[in-house]
Amino acid sequence: MTDLHRHYWQDMTPQGLTADHPIGDAFTRYATTVSRDELTAHQNRLFLRCVDRAWKTNFYRRLWGDKGIEPGDIRSLEDLPRLPIFDKSDIMASLDRTPPFGDFAGFESYEQRPPVILHTTSGTTGKPQVLLFGPKSREVQNILLARLYRFQGLRPDDIVHSVYGHGMINGGHYVREAVTHWTSAVFLSAGTGVETRSVQQVEIMKNFGATVIVGFADYIKKLASVAREMGLEPGRDIPVRMISGHMGREDKAAIGEAWGGAQCFDWYGVGDTGLIAAEGPDRDGLYVQEDAQYLEVCDIDTGRVIEDGGVGDMVCTCLFKDDLYPIIRFNTHDVTQWKPGKSSIGVEYRRVEGFMGRSDNMVKIRGINIFPQGVGPMLDEHPAFAKEFICRATRDAQDRDSFIVVAEATDLSPATAQAFGDILKRKIGIEPVIELVERGVTAALTQIDVRQKPIRLIDERFKT
Repeated sequence: MTDLHRHYWQDMTPQGLTADHPIGDAFTRYATTVSRDELTAHQNRLFLRCVDRAWKTNFYRRLWGDKGIEPGDIRSLEDLPRLPIFDKSDIMASLDRTPPFGDFAGFESYEQRPPVILHTTSGTTGKPQVLLFGPKSREVQNILLARLYRFQGLRPDDIVHSVYGHGMINGGHYVREAVTHWTSAVFLSAGTGVETRSVQQVEIMKNFGATVIVGFADYIKKLASVAREMGLEPGRDIPVRMISGHMGREDKAAIGEAWGGAQCFDWYGVGDTGLIAAEGPDRDGLYVQEDAQYLEVCDIDTGRVIEDGGVGDMVCTCLFKDDLYPIIRFNTHDVTQWKPGKSSIGVEYRRVEGFMGRSDNMVKIRGINIFPQGVGPMLDEHPAFAKEFICRATRDAQDRDSFIVVAEATDLSPATAQAFGDILKRKIGIEPVIELVERGVTAALTQIDVRQKPIRLIDERFKT
């Protein structure tokens, strides 16, 4: 009798995956010795496989066909700017058109559908989006994340405490797979504060001797405060030495100090693409994982490719996703800029500055573009800032916009409010309204205890 099932490892081998995407010492050798010509040839070989796969999906046939593009028109990455950029709205439209899975995976093109990994986004920017992975692209995604942890200094004997969410959300599952499939470290899947209460998380870290924390900066900071409230000293009672997560514009030195001097590393990726760029041991910009990801920085308004160091949207082509849901010119709407100069440790990959905010969460106040996520790191320079905040945009009867920052502080005096206002005026170009509150007051609005990515902006200008 014929077995109608296909299993996860059937169409790939680990050795085949790491030949194209090395890990550990092999990655370090490759990244420090590969020439730009060799890297471009590697990228083009993988890219053409992705283009071939994309033409087999109704999503790309429609997206590209509507622009007059035909099979054979795209012969290399040099032709990439001819292709239209798409974003989450196109994926959501696909899901509405052909529920529940959309037509971007191309299920109909398989004679026998391969195993499918299904997750969703967290819904931070709206309705949760379906994420689909084939086994091959899923494992490459896992390799890239494990690669960065090892490159940053993860050791075989480490105990990794993860505060990424689980449930239908991709993050916690994919981080767990990366560590357990491609490292020897022990993994503690604590999850968010909803899945495991903060006090219990601290107890778990102490009991198992956690040496590494992975997750989002906001909650990692909160756990350090909870540990101290419990009478524990981070770094001594909980021997954390390394933190790797989504730092954005956060003060990594301050986070590391909160955890007893741990080294902090930043990395960037989204649910659709997996890891795109990450800091290395030099902590000097984020290295784009160019053997697996092709990144463009594009003008927020025009979509034009920016090469001169200007700020723009990160538009990603996943060179390894040649199975379910190929990703070619996906606009993350996360903002960055290219970092100039050469790597001090000899890595040949290009670097970006990291996550600087979201263009679709950017707020324009009196002609000034403000990224709310960046407000906290700006206020970090004042010792009275208690690390939590939320921004509000309002409009009065005369149609004048105001930008209000509600900040938690250890000193609620008018002098502190004035100092906060001066810092932000100097850095963003307009004078905000500062409202100081005690610790914990903003939690109900930011939802920091229940969301992986806290809310940082409430735009009240268009409410009816």
